Amino acid sequence: MFQIFREEPLITAAILGFMAISIFVRVLLGFLYQKMIWETDNMATTENRLLRQCKLKFANCYQLNNGVANTPIFVDKFLNKLALGPLSFGTMYHLSGQSMLLSVIIAGAGVCKAIMKGRSLGEILPYYIVSFLGLYLYFSVSTVVDVKDKRRVLKVNLVDYLENHLSARMEVTENDMEMLFGETMPARERNMRLAAVDRGSRRGRRTVELMPIGSRDTVEAERKALTADVTAAREGETDPVKAASNIQTSEALDAFHITDEELEALIKEFC
Repeated sequence: MFQIFREEPLITAAILGFMAISIFVRVLLGFLYQKMIWETDNMATTENRLLRQCKLKFANCYQLNNGVANTPIFVDKFLNKLALGPLSFGTMYHLSGQSMLLSVIIAGAGVCKAIMKGRSLGEILPYYIVSFLGLYLYFSVSTVVDVKDKRRVLKVNLVDYLENHLSARMEVTENDMEMLFGETMPARERNMRLAAVDRGSRRGRRTVELMPIGSRDTVEAERKALTADVTAAREGETDPVKAASNIQTSEALDAFHITDEELEALIKEFC
C-alpha cells in the first residue's frame, strides 16, 4: 500500500522533512519560553542572557527618564525582540505553521502527479493518510506546548517583577547613591556604578568598588591630617579655635567613612 513512497523518494522526503521541521520548531519555542518562565521565578540571580538584558535596559530607562510610564508596553517590546540567532521567536512561530502547510501542499502535488500517471485511489491513499496524521500530530503538539499561553505567562511574570520589585528597589538605590556620592553626581556615572554593582553580584559577591579609589584616598589623607592637628591641639601646639574646627571636621569624616561590612551589606540590598 505504501509502495508509492519508495517510488517517489523526493516527494516523500519533502513531506516528512517539512512536517518534522514544523513540529520541532513548535516544541523548541515552547521549551525556550518555559525555560524563561522558570528563570523569572528567581530574577535577582538569573543567568539567562535575555532576562539580564531586560533588567539592565529597564534600569537604564528608569534612571534616565525618572521612571517607566508603561511597563507592559516595555515588556511587549522586549518579547517582540526575542530571537534565536537571525530568527525572531515570532518568525519561528509562523515558520512552524508554514512548514506544515507546505508539507500538505507537497502531498497534494504528489497526489496530482500520481493521478496524471494513472494510479488508482488505493495507490495514492498513503499521501492522504500521512497528511492527516501529520496535521493531527501538529495540532496536538501545538495544544500541549501552547506557545501563546507561555508567552502570556512570561509577560505577566516580567511585568510583576519590574513593577513590584525592581522599581521599588531603584528608589532605594538612588537614595543610597546620593548618600554615597552626593546629589551632584552625573546620571551617567551613577548608572555605571549601578552596573558595576550588578556585575559584581553576578560574579559571586566579588569586591565591588562603590566609592572611587581617589575619593577614598583623599578622605583618608584628610583624616590623617586632621588627626595630627587634633593631637597637636590637645598638646597645646595649635590654636584652640582651629583645633575645635578640626575636631568637628574629623567627626564629620568619621560619619562619612564607610566600612567594608557596610559596603557588603549595601551590595546585598542592591541584589
